[in-house]
Amino acid sequence: MIDFLKYRTFNLTISALFLVVSGVALFYRGMNFSVDFEGGTQVLISFAQPVNSEQVKHVLTTKNFSAITREFSSTEVLIRVKEFTGDARGQAERIRSALAEGIPGNEVTIKAVDSVGPAAGSNLRQNSLYAMLIGLVLMLLYVAMRFEFSFAVGAVASLLHDALTIVGAFILFGLEISPNVIVAVLTILGYSINDTIVIYTRIRENLHKLKGNSLYEVVNISTNQTLTRTVLTSLATALTVFTFLLLGGESLRDLSLALLIGIVVGTYSSIYIASPIMMMLHRGA
Repeated sequence: MIDFLKYRTFNLTISALFLVVSGVALFYRGMNFSVDFEGGTQVLISFAQPVNSEQVKHVLTTKNFSAITREFSSTEVLIRVKEFTGDARGQAERIRSALAEGIPGNEVTIKAVDSVGPAAGSNLRQNSLYAMLIGLVLMLLYVAMRFEFSFAVGAVASLLHDALTIVGAFILFGLEISPNVIVAVLTILGYSINDTIVIYTRIRENLHKLKGNSLYEVVNISTNQTLTRTVLTSLATALTVFTFLLLGGESLRDLSLALLIGIVVGTYSSIYIASPIMMMLHRGA
C-alpha cells in the first residue's frame, strides 16, 4: 500500500511555493490578456513565403505599430494591436500594406480580423472572474451538504489550487489568457471535484467500516482503493487532450494546454491537497 500522506507537508509546501512564484511573476509581468479581454484589433496574416514573428514585429515597429505577434505556422502570423478602432478592416489593411512594403516579394493576405472595445473586454474579464468565484462557492456548498464542512474546505482548497496553478503556468510562460483558458479552468474545476468526491466517498464509507483505524490510515486506505480508477480516468482523458494539443491547430492549442495542465494538477490535488487539508479540520482527527 502506498503511503500518500507521508510527504503531505512537503507536497503542500511545493504547491504553495509554486503559487508564490506565480504571484511574483504576475506582479512583475502582469497577465498577457487576449484581445477578447483587453480590447484592441487582432489580425491573422498569411504570407506566400515563410516568415517568423520577430521579423514581422520588427517591420511593424518601424512602421509605428505597437504590436504583439504570434506564429500560427511558418506562413501565418497572428498580430495584435491594442489600439481599438471602429474600422477594424481598415486597420487590418494598413497592417497588411506595412508588411507588404517592409517584406518585399512576399505576398501578404488578410485571413481574419477581430476587434473588441476596451469596455467590452473589461466586462468579459470581470464576468469570467465572477463565473469562477460562483463555481467555487457552489461547490463548497454542495460538498458541505453532502459530507462535512471539513471535507468542503479541503475540496475548495484543492479547486482553488487547480485554477491558480493553470493561470500561474500561463503567466510564468508568458502565454495568452483568453476565454478558451477560462473555459478550460471551469471544465477542470468540474473534473477535479468529481475525482475528489470519489475519494471522499470512500473515506466516508471507511470511517464507518474501519472504526479501529486512525484517520491517517483511513485516508491512505481509501486513496489506494480508488487509485486505479483515478489513474485510468486521468490517463484516458489526458491522452485525448494531448491529441488535440498536437493535431488541433493553433486555435485549440491554449485550450488543450490548459486542459492538459489541469488534468495533471487536478489528479495531484485530489490526492495531495484535498485530503490533507480535510484532515487538518476534521472533527474526529
